[in-house]
Amino acid sequence: MTGKVSAQGAALMISQHSITSLSQPFHPPQFFSFSRPKFLQNPSLFRSSSPVTSANGLQFRRKLLYLESLNINSLKALSKNPQFRSSSLQSLKSIENCLSSFGIPRSSLGRIFDMFPQLLTSDPHLHLYPVFDFLINEVEIPFPDVGKSIIRCPRLLVSSVDFQLRPTLLFLRRLGFVGRHKIDCHTCVLLVSNVENTLVPKLDFLKSLGFSDFEVAKMVIRSPGLLTYSIENNLKPKVEYFVKEMKRDLKEIKQFPQYFSFSLEGKIKPRHRQLMENGFSMSVRDMLKVSDGEFGVRMLEMRFQLIDQL
Repeated sequence: MTGKVSAQGAALMISQHSITSLSQPFHPPQFFSFSRPKFLQNPSLFRSSSPVTSANGLQFRRKLLYLESLNINSLKALSKNPQFRSSSLQSLKSIENCLSSFGIPRSSLGRIFDMFPQLLTSDPHLHLYPVFDFLINEVEIPFPDVGKSIIRCPRLLVSSVDFQLRPTLLFLRRLGFVGRHKIDCHTCVLLVSNVENTLVPKLDFLKSLGFSDFEVAKMVIRSPGLLTYSIENNLKPKVEYFVKEMKRDLKEIKQFPQYFSFSLEGKIKPRHRQLMENGFSMSVRDMLKVSDGEFGVRMLEMRFQLIDQL
């Protein structure tokens, strides 16, 4: 790119057709003639205390049908975001067009809106385009990966660029997420983490194990998931098992921080027990990185080697 491209400009270049679709009348999908929409199952929930004209009532029903066409629970959406009642169908479509222009498929919109119903009444120019501008021009996520970033972490769309995303990005860059390790569509979930309440405590926990600042930084860059795991439910129990039951040196965790990404009950304990029951030993990396089938093959090979030595 010779210059920065605004998210709004990129969206217009990618989906010019979406602009003309805003002026087209809304036609509910045909399947609604065969199934009863959720909002009709209890129509009393949508009755207003003030008189509603037939035109307004029809418009409101169209909005509900529109939500149903996106696989959004209209009952939940209305209860979580009452402002939806007064929004226009045109504004709803503009939000969909904005998101789809950045590569977010219609099939993903239901999950996104269901998680964050407030997006249904957001203003694309005030709330959405600034996030896309930030991802493209500051985080430098390639345009084709922007949609993947949102699908992976929809919370980005409801996070403040000035008070949440940008400060966290600067912190992560100081930590070492730069160059080939810079934030991308796979690690963008870190951007919605609170620095003081989420990231710093996890770094402090790792340092409490005897690792230096440099060693901790290297660990989280190699395994960014470390910054998303719960201290109480993930990090602490796995460290305790590693030290007390496996009787391993913590230096192995420094060399293989991906240890924390494996299930304690589903993989770490069962495989360690198999090794102990057979009197075998292998590195934590070799114990966990292989598939169940390959681990079984290695166990057989070690048994055969033991027999050959008899």
